[in-house]
Amino acid sequence: MATDDGRLPEPLADNWDWQLEAACRGMDSNLFFHPPNERSRARNRRVAAAKTICGTCVVVECCLEHALLVKEPYGIWGGRSEEERAELLGLSRHHPASAIKKAMGRKE
Repeated sequence: MATDDGRLPEPLADNWDWQLEAACRGMDSNLFFHPPNERSRARNRRVAAAKTICGTCVVVECCLEHALLVKEPYGIWGGRSEEERAELLGLSRHHPASAIKKAMGRKE
């Protein structure tokens, strides 16, 4: 699937340097993105662990700002889940990835 590059910041180092300071840098991304068919209890534990890391991060605000700007449909970004970011954007909480994709003008 092609990425909608129109919603991403320009490829200038200043737009992305915050990621160099991220507490999650170099960590296993599986902690921040759910695997297929993840059950509620496992998801809650994974999300809590990811948010704990975000809670120590010096660039958590930049991360959340980026995720909201590009309407990131998946993962924990800026200490917020897909559902929490969808709510901040005023989108559906029940199907956040679908709502975010729809807001971006993409089909499912």
